[in-house]
Amino acid sequence: MPLVAGVDSSTQSCKIVIRDAETGTLVRSGSAPHPDGTEVHPDAWWSALEAAAADAGGLDDVEGIAVGGQQHGMVCLEESGDVVRPALLWNDTRSAGAAAALVDELGRDVWAEETGSVPVASFTVTKLRWLAEHEPASAARTAAVCLPHDWLTWRLSGARGLDTLVTDRSDASGTGYWSPADGGYRTDLLARACGRTDVVLPRVLGPADVAGRTPAGAALGPGCGDNAGAALGLSAGPGDVVVSIGTSGVVSAVAAAPTADPSGLVAGFADATGRYLPLACTLNAARVLTATARLLGVGVDELSKLALDAPSGAGGLVLVPYLEGERTPDRPGAHGVVHGLTLTTAEPAYLARAAVEGLLCGLADGLDALRDQGVPIERILLVGGGARSEAVRRLAPVVLGRPVLVPEPGEYVADGAARQAAWVLSGGEEPPVWDAAGTVVYDEAADPGVRARYAEVRDLTER
Repeated sequence: MPLVAGVDSSTQSCKIVIRDAETGTLVRSGSAPHPDGTEVHPDAWWSALEAAAADAGGLDDVEGIAVGGQQHGMVCLEESGDVVRPALLWNDTRSAGAAAALVDELGRDVWAEETGSVPVASFTVTKLRWLAEHEPASAARTAAVCLPHDWLTWRLSGARGLDTLVTDRSDASGTGYWSPADGGYRTDLLARACGRTDVVLPRVLGPADVAGRTPAGAALGPGCGDNAGAALGLSAGPGDVVVSIGTSGVVSAVAAAPTADPSGLVAGFADATGRYLPLACTLNAARVLTATARLLGVGVDELSKLALDAPSGAGGLVLVPYLEGERTPDRPGAHGVVHGLTLTTAEPAYLARAAVEGLLCGLADGLDALRDQGVPIERILLVGGGARSEAVRRLAPVVLGRPVLVPEPGEYVADGAARQAAWVLSGGEEPPVWDAAGTVVYDEAADPGVRARYAEVRDLTER
């Protein structure tokens, strides 16, 4: 029974699952936290991976490992392989001005056509522009740039040479200087960001290519971005849309053809199977629930109960949940706003309902954006920590306008990484087929009025 390990190195923690490579049966698992903040030294990820591996009983008996990681982060390395500065994470918005400047210089149409996406503050290309402008000494010391999962794969291999850095299509497609349609780096766009073309970039591997081996001999998969990992872990195929409610809110679809949306609402990423993953992402997701619960002095379970006690539409009360700025739409300086407060709606239940509906309305806008790009939508899979809320599960079809499937709670990114590792071991043309987790279908009647009211006030936010 060969074993494989899948690693999910997310914003908040490192989680590891160890599964039977042939059946997908879970054997054991472990986790460890990451430090808070929007910039983190990569050494903290490595320490967490080691702690999570120990919590999972060690990795000495696994024959394959792959890493799914948070997308976009900027890891800068010196010639020696040492880290230049703490990595800027995807949710660090200090490069918003750089993103706007890059878009102005080339235009939205050009960026979408050349890279599949219009840069926002999350993308690595914007962080490199910020670095060049605000920390020129650090920029000058940078000999290589990679992504969080690339760096962890590199560390797992025990390598030190910059020429051994590797990545995969899914994460490369979120840099802003790699083309999903053409399958190659755009060094001219890299130069536009940082004024250099001599920076080493990781070699982009195919979905089941071997990235190297650990000192213990385990084969390393190429890894993937977290959203591509979740899609792989859920066995999502063309026509499936994954709505994930975690630190960020993500609406992504497995598609056979690349997309190029000049509006910037849809990022034209690649997936972890050789297909594509058009995606709309919001900065505000599960933490909208925790923030509202904190405001009301209740736990998230009680918040869910309160939300279900209020009427659909919350009596006209709307919470526009831009609590940390926003990425979709691109409003990094926006604030959250509550509209429609009256003597009737000034009740905890109404605000709880407005929070859940506002969160789901933002995701519904992302679903519309995918549909506008011609992406087929046949099934909606609802996952993530926020999907554990009964109110979210029950109100999702009300707001999204169609039934949703909620799989059993799981570590989908880590599962996807484990499935990739098993694919690498098998050498097959397609990933191994593992039994899918059981799902529950939620099919409440849609209420178009919720989104109509949200649309009336969505743009009435500060900045």
